[in-house]
Amino acid sequence: MNTLKHRGYTAKIDFDPEDNIFFGHLLGIRDTVGFHGETAAELKKAFVEAVDFYIESCEKAGRKPEKPFSGRFVVRVDSSLHAEIAATAAAAGKSINKWVAETLDQAIHSH
Repeated sequence: MNTLKHRGYTAKIDFDPEDNIFFGHLLGIRDTVGFHGETAAELKKAFVEAVDFYIESCEKAGRKPEKPFSGRFVVRVDSSLHAEIAATAAAAGKSINKWVAETLDQAIHSH
């Protein structure tokens, strides 16, 4: 996945060959923040401007801009599933965290 980063925000970048334009949107927040450019340089400039405008607009509206996801979340599972996960991770020579992260990544990218 092609990404750009600015002020703690990450954007996913795509290319539309029909319109011959790069475009992107911020990941990890519920607000929609998009941008585009015909060249990589235009895209990067538009990205920085979009992030800065988003932050400034939120502040002017009296609300805090959403922060990108931290990479941490809590999942509650049945104790027997917890034990199975721990055993499976140990058998793979991995921590539970590493095993779960890899398993979730595989599940997401297999579709």
